[in-house]
Amino acid sequence: MCGKVLLILTMTVSTDLIIGIISLYAIILLGYLAGKRCNVSKESIAALLIYFISPIVIFNGVATALPNASVILLPLLFFALATIISATFYLIGKFFWQGAERNVLAFTSGVGNVGYFGLPLIIVLFGEQYLPEAVLSILGFILYENSVGYYLVARGHFKPRDAFIKMCRLPSMYAFILGLLFLTLHLSIHESVSALFANFRGAYSILGMMLVGLGLVGVTANSLDIKFLSATFIAKFLVWPIAISSFILLDTHIFHIFASSVYPIMLVLSIVPLASNTVAFAAELNVVPGKAAIAVLASTIFALLYIPLFIATVFPLIL
Repeated sequence: MCGKVLLILTMTVSTDLIIGIISLYAIILLGYLAGKRCNVSKESIAALLIYFISPIVIFNGVATALPNASVILLPLLFFALATIISATFYLIGKFFWQGAERNVLAFTSGVGNVGYFGLPLIIVLFGEQYLPEAVLSILGFILYENSVGYYLVARGHFKPRDAFIKMCRLPSMYAFILGLLFLTLHLSIHESVSALFANFRGAYSILGMMLVGLGLVGVTANSLDIKFLSATFIAKFLVWPIAISSFILLDTHIFHIFASSVYPIMLVLSIVPLASNTVAFAAELNVVPGKAAIAVLASTIFALLYIPLFIATVFPLIL
């Protein structure tokens, strides 16, 4: 299986992968133009994603998941890793910032742009046959974003009690529980409804990438924080790949929890740029949205070189 994956990667890394990544930048540009020329509000798009589109994507992903015990562990694995890494950077951040930057750093260190960027990338690399495993993995990040992650960002602007109340109002957590109920009781979703939900997944990816461009409208030079940018890059492009690579090696030789076909998906999700939802949550909560937008854009640009290089050099060593 791993040999087949490496062959696919060799064929696609120089063509489809580059084209796929560049197309995502085009969507970011469209978002910027929409905000600059048409006065589209990033706050409105952020609210649309957080409160309406994301819950539907989560529910459908869980409710239609494969009834496989090891695969079901995928979201739990990524949720645990996201929580541990974000808590670590939250503690580190107190030595460098006294403001909300620490909270945004903690949030964004725990998650990458797995849904808006990672999902299309996985389709480009491996095709749609790996979508169930990919979506389940992404659900772990979404679960983190809408619980621990959202609370951390909210704490940059609200007291603990108020931040917890705002977190409890997020519908995504309840969508996850409802989807889990459907899965456990073996309840099916009608084909026409399932097809409609699939369209929401596309809207989820497109609007999420456009949100990065929207977040750049009105950003000034004061929003550029090299120290903050460096910390986010260390978390996303160094800590996450090391953590996932280490787990894959341990699972291969000791734990034997997951099938080898899941490993490439894990690696891809560990090297995507910073999460667009960093901008969504920062905009919705008014917590340094300018710095968040610059960090997300910079990481997305960096990923254009980083991802193909990582796939070409590190993948053969790990898989």
